[in-house]
This record gives sequence, structure tokens and C-alpha cells, in this order.
Amino acid sequence: MGEGRWRRFAGTCWRSIAVWAVSTVTMLVLAGILPDFQLQSDSGDSATRIAITAALGAGAFGILSALVWPLLVRALLLVPALVLGLAVFFLNGGLLIFALALVPDGRGEANPETAVVVAAVMSAVASATGGALAVRDDDAYRRRLYRLADRRRRRGSAGAGPSTPGTVFLQLDGVGHDVLRDAVDRGVMPTVGAWLGAGTHRLTPWRTDWSSQTGASQLGILHGSNYDVPAFRWYEKDTREIQVSNRPTSAAELQRRAIEHTGDGGLLTLDGASRGNLFSGGAEQVALVLSVAARRGKENRSRAGYFAYFSDPANAVRTALSFVAEVVRETGQSTRARLTRQRPRVGRGGLYPFIRAFATVVERDVVAAAVIGDMLAGRSAVYADLVAYDEVAHHSGPVSRDAEKVLARLDRSLALIAKVAEHAPRPYRIVVLSDHGQSPGETFRARYGLGLQDLVRAGCGLPVPRRARRTHSGAEARAAVRAALRRPVEEGGEKHRPASRRSEPIVLASGNLGLVSFPDVPHRMSKEEIDARHPALLPTLANHPGIGFLLV
Repeated sequence: MGEGRWRRFAGTCWRSIAVWAVSTVTMLVLAGILPDFQLQSDSGDSATRIAITAALGAGAFGILSALVWPLLVRALLLVPALVLGLAVFFLNGGLLIFALALVPDGRGEANPETAVVVAAVMSAVASATGGALAVRDDDAYRRRLYRLADRRRRRGSAGAGPSTPGTVFLQLDGVGHDVLRDAVDRGVMPTVGAWLGAGTHRLTPWRTDWSSQTGASQLGILHGSNYDVPAFRWYEKDTREIQVSNRPTSAAELQRRAIEHTGDGGLLTLDGASRGNLFSGGAEQVALVLSVAARRGKENRSRAGYFAYFSDPANAVRTALSFVAEVVRETGQSTRARLTRQRPRVGRGGLYPFIRAFATVVERDVVAAAVIGDMLAGRSAVYADLVAYDEVAHHSGPVSRDAEKVLARLDRSLALIAKVAEHAPRPYRIVVLSDHGQSPGETFRARYGLGLQDLVRAGCGLPVPRRARRTHSGAEARAAVRAALRRPVEEGGEKHRPASRRSEPIVLASGNLGLVSFPDVPHRMSKEEIDARHPALLPTLANHPGIGFLLV
């Protein structure tokens, strides 16, 4: 028996055990609710004995239903539909009474009317449980998609699809070259490993610019320019606004600027589809695209992917079960990280387990289904962003075991998409790429006890929170200010604030970058201007061990 057959056999056994367990619990609940249905002797039994009786009864009922029911259906094919519909309930109840009779010592007992009700409820619960577990299985999911592809072909034209290959770009958000290479070498991503081993794909590293983040990289990939995008978030003096790459209004503005700068609509302008991205790439077919999420009206289809996906009840069950499992998984992993005192460690409480589950389950499933639909429709170019790894790596670390498991699940999504490509109406090239990588490390505040904004304020002679003043870095900052000003500095620094009212500096962190802006100055300040205004600022920053270099 090959590995694939063993996996299917193990999956079938697991589903059978799960259905049996749920059926046992259902029988126990019904025995407690219905007075004419009992699972114990007249003199009473222990809870363990009652549970064993329920398990035996549920098992016997399940086996009889699997073996006898198909034969009964064949025998009753000539019975009128209405009569058969009524007979089903009584036959099912009869099977339950027979199953209870097989329980040792006669502990299971139900009168005929109650047996009909119990059998109907148990059949419904067992069917729902088995169906829910089946739709979580990728093989079953893929078979459903194949049937969908065949129906679409029968509804479509009889001729073959385009002979020219289409392209599917699958962005693994935040996955660096070394991380992917290591995952392939250790067998975590067998699909990618098979592609590289077969020579159909090659792995090539590339470097981002200073703004190593999704907004700048994806804007350059989809729209050919990331001009004037210095970081993930920054302050713009002409508009007096803070731009944040993953904010809908900012994404729409950045896309508009890129199109204006290049004079081109984007990579996906010709029969393309954009799924789960920050920007549309010029595609008409969009779902979960941030740059169009701020629009209002019928033309806004940014959330259409959710409705299209969850309109299928099987998809809803599949994703809901995985969502709950991911919340439980994150809770366990974060608890283990706290108990083992893992460092660096980022806060993972509050709503984060649900945010992670959304990124690693809902967004992944919806985007993958949308890509599959695009391929079955024969679109020429599809670009999709799978953000699962990036979300987990930011909190658990880029080389953590948590992130590794996410990579394994993403690899299964790649395998599913590759299998569906075999049934698409045109050939497809699959391109796997990433927008940036990640480096493990603590946040500035966690490492030095004060935030970058506190350090900048100290260097400007502005008051900082008492907690920051008491840190080692806070003491160093005050010493740097005293040295630069060549005179004592009062606690909080109010003594050296300028007489004229100046706006305080805006400090923004953006991954590996920290940006400082003085909003009351309309232009970009030179070193001489900064030194004249805040003589201690640049020495304070340059001498701090957490800052690699300054650019002014």
C-alpha cells in the first residue's frame, strides 16, 4: 500500500472514530433528556458503565446503518416515495432497537416511539459530523472542485481553451529565501521541493530596498513603481497625514500615484485577477483587495470573495472547523512560549488568536478558492497574496516551530492549486514569490526599555514618561543631552524647550526603519538645521547601541 493510500486509510479511520465519539455523546445527552430512553440497569450504573453502554450502542447502530441501510434502500426502490419517506423513520428506529439489544446485560432500552426520535437525531448528527470532517480533507475538496470544473466546461463552449499559458503568481508573504530553502531541505514543503527537484522551477534570491515590507514591494511588482514609498508608515508634510500601507485610503492613494508615475494600469490589466492583495494591479476581477476596499457603491467588489466562498455550505463548515482549531492551536503555542520563557517574545493575547486564525485559515481558504476559480475560468494572469506565514512569523519568530507548521499548510495549498491546474481549460505557469523576508529580534522597546519615540524626545530635551527615564537607555539619553548642551538638564527637560511654540517630532517605526519628522518645518531638514534646533538629538541617536546608522 502506497503512502497516499495509507494517508486516505488513516483519514477514513479518523473520521469513523470521530463520528463514533460524537454519536456516543449524542446518545448520552438524549438518554438524559428523554424519560423513555435509558442506558443503564434498573438498579443504576456508574458514569463509566453508562458511557461504555452508550459507546457500544452508538457503535452497533453505526455499523448496522452502514451495512444494512444500503440493502434496505435497494429492497425498497419500488415503494412509492411518500411511503418510503415515512418508512425511513420507523426502519431507522428499528435498527436502533436492534442495536440496543446487542448491548450486553440489556442495559440499553427504548420504546418504539422514542427509538424513532433517537435514531433520527443520531443519524443527523453523524451525517453532519462525517460531512464536516470530509470537507476538511483536501482530497475530498479537490474532487468537488474537479466536478465543478467539469460542469463549467459542459456549460461553456465546446471548443478547447486558449493554448497560450496563463500565469498564477502566488505570493508567500514574508517568506525569505533562506527560510524557504531550509523548509525545502528539511521536507517541510514537499510540493516546492518536488518542483525544484524536477527542474520545472528554480529558486532565485532578490533584495528589497530600504523599505522591506509588503506595501513597497507589492506596489513595485504589480504597478511597476514604488516611488516615494519610504516605509510601511510615514508622515507626509504636504498633506499633513500619516500614510500607512495597509490602510484602505492609503493603499488607494499609493496605487493612484504609481499609475500616474508609470502611465500604465498594472501587471493584471489584461484579463487578470487580484486576490487578497494590497493593490489591484489593474485587474477587473478583484477580491479582498485593500486599495478598492475604501470605495462605496456597486463597483466595490473587494469583499465579493467572502460571499462567493461562504455561499457553499461545505466551504463554510470546512473553514469554520479549521478556524476554531487554529484559535486553540495559537492559545496552546503562546502558553508554551510563556512557560518556556522564549525570547524574543511579542504579546499574543487579546484578539490576536482570532486575527491569526483569520489570516491563516479564512484568508488562505478564500484566496485559494478564488485562485482556483480563476484558473477554471481560464484567466490569463492571477496574483494572490497568502499572508499566513507573515502573520505568525511576526509574533512567533520567522524560524519558529509555529511558523514552520504554517509553511507546511501553505505547501498543501500550493499542491491543491497545482492539481487543479491539470483540469484548467488552458495551461498555467505557477510562479511562487515573496515580497520580503524577516529577521528575528526583539522590538526596540523590549530590548532597551523605552520606545524610539521616547529616545527622540529625550534627545530633543522634551519630557518622557517616568518609566522610560528610569531605564538605562533613558539615563544615557539624558547624559547625551547634558554633554551636547554643556549644561545640566532638569528632569523632563522642560527648561530647554524653545520659547516659540514648535510642534513635537513625529516618530514612526516601520520594521527595521525609524522615521523622524518635524511637522512644523515644510521641507526636509538638513543636518545643520537639526543641530541648530536640537543639538543633542543626532548624537543621542548615533551613540545608541540599538541604532545602526542615521540618514539625514
